[in-house]
Amino acid sequence: MSTVCGQAGTLESCDALVMVLLDTGTLGVSVALDGPSVSAFEEAMRNAVAETLSALKIVDASVTVSERGALDCTLRARVETAARRALAAREGIGERR
Repeated sequence: MSTVCGQAGTLESCDALVMVLLDTGTLGVSVALDGPSVSAFEEAMRNAVAETLSALKIVDASVTVSERGALDCTLRARVETAARRALAAREGIGERR
């Protein structure tokens, strides 16, 4: 199975750009964080990503978050949207036929 990607968000102030990769061969959830708030909120950000993916029953994924001061609710929304887009890409939803 080939790797599929879902992306959500922007690099604007108070937002986050999130990429969720599925079918990478990664076991478990791998999270890479970048941005000015990571030093202060890394644990909370990792928990937000893990809880959001768990709610979607995603157990194996690679997630990249580039944040610019995003609130917790914004980060969770971006992760959920990116994950749902990756799931849709895996199922071929939205493809032109």
